[in-house]
Amino acid sequence: MLSRAEKVKLSRRDMLKLSAGGAGLFALTASGFAVPRGVASGGPVYLEAFPTSPLITDPFRDIPENQLPIPQALRPMESSVLSALQAKGEDCYDPHHQDCHADPTKPVTSGGYWDKYTQSLGSHQICHGDPVPTPDGKPFQWVGDKPVAYQIKLQVGKHYFTSSQVQPINSFGKNIVAPNGQGKQNLPYSVIHGFNGTFPGPRINAMYHRGSMVRFENHLDENPMQLDRRSDFGAPNNAFLTHLHNGHTAPESDGQPHYSFHRFTTLGGSDGDERANDIEAGLHYRAAWEPTEWVNQLYLGYPAGGDDREKQSFFWFHDHVHGHTGANVYKGMVGLMPIYDPKLDFGDERYGLRLPGVKKDYGDGTFDVDYDIPLALYDCRLDDGLTPHKDAHNGNGETHPEWWGKTYFRHFPNHGFVGDIMTVNGTAYPVMHVKRRRYRLRFLDASISRIYNLQLMTSVKGPIAARDLGYTGDELQGQYRLTDGQKWAPWHQIANEGGLLPQVVDRDSFELWPAKRKEFVVDFGETTDKVLYLVNTMKMTTGRMWDSSDSKYVVPLMKIVIDDGPVVDNSAPVSVLKKVVLRQTPDYYFNNQVVDQKTAFSKIDDKSIPTFELQRGSAADDPETEWLINGLQFEATKPMISVNRGSGSLWRVRNGGGGWVHPMHLHMEEHRIVARNGKAPSTGDARHYADDSSKEDVIALDPSETTVISRKFRTFTGPYVAHCHNLAHEDHNMMFGWEIVPEGAPTFKPRA
Repeated sequence: MLSRAEKVKLSRRDMLKLSAGGAGLFALTASGFAVPRGVASGGPVYLEAFPTSPLITDPFRDIPENQLPIPQALRPMESSVLSALQAKGEDCYDPHHQDCHADPTKPVTSGGYWDKYTQSLGSHQICHGDPVPTPDGKPFQWVGDKPVAYQIKLQVGKHYFTSSQVQPINSFGKNIVAPNGQGKQNLPYSVIHGFNGTFPGPRINAMYHRGSMVRFENHLDENPMQLDRRSDFGAPNNAFLTHLHNGHTAPESDGQPHYSFHRFTTLGGSDGDERANDIEAGLHYRAAWEPTEWVNQLYLGYPAGGDDREKQSFFWFHDHVHGHTGANVYKGMVGLMPIYDPKLDFGDERYGLRLPGVKKDYGDGTFDVDYDIPLALYDCRLDDGLTPHKDAHNGNGETHPEWWGKTYFRHFPNHGFVGDIMTVNGTAYPVMHVKRRRYRLRFLDASISRIYNLQLMTSVKGPIAARDLGYTGDELQGQYRLTDGQKWAPWHQIANEGGLLPQVVDRDSFELWPAKRKEFVVDFGETTDKVLYLVNTMKMTTGRMWDSSDSKYVVPLMKIVIDDGPVVDNSAPVSVLKKVVLRQTPDYYFNNQVVDQKTAFSKIDDKSIPTFELQRGSAADDPETEWLINGLQFEATKPMISVNRGSGSLWRVRNGGGGWVHPMHLHMEEHRIVARNGKAPSTGDARHYADDSSKEDVIALDPSETTVISRKFRTFTGPYVAHCHNLAHEDHNMMFGWEIVPEGAPTFKPRA
């Protein structure tokens, strides 16, 4: 039976009414929320109306319940579980991987996929311990004879964004009574679909040269806590598809919809499974792991080409079900995976580069690292019980007073989804206690659309509620302001999503775009202050792009309390780190040749360079398409470009304009920026210099901006994707498939 999402047919004219109208299309109603003008007289078929979340009345309160959650290292799966999997042949440790069951379906060792990629569907191309290339031709040194085996269950859970009481308010900032008849009260739980039922999910601390085999199991059909699961967002079949962002990973472990289309269309066959037919009919969310299914994904800990210069330092894993990635990520499918290097970045501040961190080794391949803290940023909205739920996936215009205080999501946002409550590691306005020593802070933007500009500040007055300062409507986003915030010492950036930078970069502030990561050394011993605030100064009231600069927009995200007392710090002072090369810079490539930066830059206008232009647009055969690349919507059967394994080239990625920004993510290998708007990174925009001077996996594209990047395609063959990581854009088809074919096989480029 078709769901409502499958039956609905939306008029493009109706859908584009909102797009054309912009902010002026909205009016405040008497109930205190925004609706499109003219909706009472017919109006569009879905509403871009967002609730005002209840005010958290006691933020930054220094109590145990409001401490910053710091995920600890996940331990290996129980030996009894592993033994049972081995008995069934489901452990994926067998080096004869053609017989290894990487998922519940028998590997497919022939047919079109095999003919194209010389790989089977459903088994691993390379296993831990296999011979793999290295730059000097010497054997790659694997650690141990097996990867570390983990078990992660996709589970229903409950999550509280705050332990503080909350006060229901309207968009004018005025106190109101919630639909349950109460004013100030405790916030109800929100239902999540999470890795091991938590948000954020588990933290896997990985080490290069030692693989990790992660068994993801779908238990979303279970509800042991009897939680109220009536909800209007998330993949309608409760499916998941986990992507390790951005590991050097084979397609079968990459968790993305280009490979999954091939894998899941094999499930029809003679047994009459309806899934293949559904996928062919455009229900792409069925190309994913549904309840009771599992997949063993292998993260090798092998840098691209075996090259130490290609080592990264901070992955994360998240959902990638086509059409519902944003909904599933927003619903909680987020996990963290710092990855260390036994040569330079061991997790022990006494060795290598001596970056902050005290390692606790558990002797089973897992470990924790004190003073090394991941900080995942995520914004949300909570239902006010009054705002209608209406679009192709989110209701028919009804309100849900029974969902008051629970997470509210809009699948079809006009500009992209932004929340009005900002959280760190899943907690709104937490407190983090630190010692007077150096820390390594790893930032991740896990938001659907929001971009942050982050600073550290001191304040005498402390946070003041935005409504008490006279703000209303969108100006209430963030809920609190620092009216007397003063900048503290600079950030010392040591890494981005591509790994360690060549050198330390000092920054007073830094932007963080969706899916991007940045890492810093911060020395809390450099101040006599007792309290600092992590603040966001990027006003972004829609997902389109940032608003005009506003010096009064200083939103505190986290309170940092610096404790006095004895402390040991064996990490290298920043002054010492500045004197060393953190990482040698990887090569540039043009037409499969290694070239220097000057030569690569001289080729940026070469007409042979493939161009990918990100555009606003629609498709006559798919009412959900709102975004295009090169005039085309994503189609898993029609990759836009193919390349040979081992090749390297320049790609041109262009923002087609329209006043939108796009964080463009390319799977499989990181890239280097050769030029941004015709300028080399050393002379380009200072905002992007630290990232552009190293490797990265997300291109931050300002409106109408053009970049030329250098990429290589090593180790694996098979299908991958590239897409905008504003997940509202990705879910509505700003994505293209691409593929790596064997050496010497025919390739093609996108049409001119």
